Amino acid sequence: MARMYSRRKGKSKSTRPLKKGKPGWLRYQKEEVEQLIVKMAKAGKRKSEIGMILRDSYGIPDAKIVIEKKIGGFLEEQKISEKLPDDLVNLIKRDIVLMKHIGKQKDDQTAKRGLLITGSKIHRLVKYYKANKRLPGNWKYDREQAQLLVS
Repeated sequence: MARMYSRRKGKSKSTRPLKKGKPGWLRYQKEEVEQLIVKMAKAGKRKSEIGMILRDSYGIPDAKIVIEKKIGGFLEEQKISEKLPDDLVNLIKRDIVLMKHIGKQKDDQTAKRGLLITGSKIHRLVKYYKANKRLPGNWKYDREQAQLLVS
């Protein structure tokens, strides 16, 4: 089946190692990783950024192996979670950048199409999160308010 906004089919993806246990070479304990996650979350890092920092800087391949729950679940348990999901924030940021670009370059048809597609993705994602109760039922996306939400 083809992608929604392109005609390509796309088969590539990354796969995680099959071994689910804690690697023997990992030197961090559960409490240390939990402290690192809390420290980074309070510093304003998002879940995906925390995972990348743990992987690249600390050599922790998967935080779920060590703390026995996902980073998002751990942050919700600690009551440090973000108001908006990461993927929605990233789409809103892209929408803001495209709006600024179109403000300067009025004739850029490719950017206008990208803006339409990004808006569609945002609305579809908001509909999904409302159905799963991760956003309130009366939450509405507004481009003028979006800059305040993200910053």
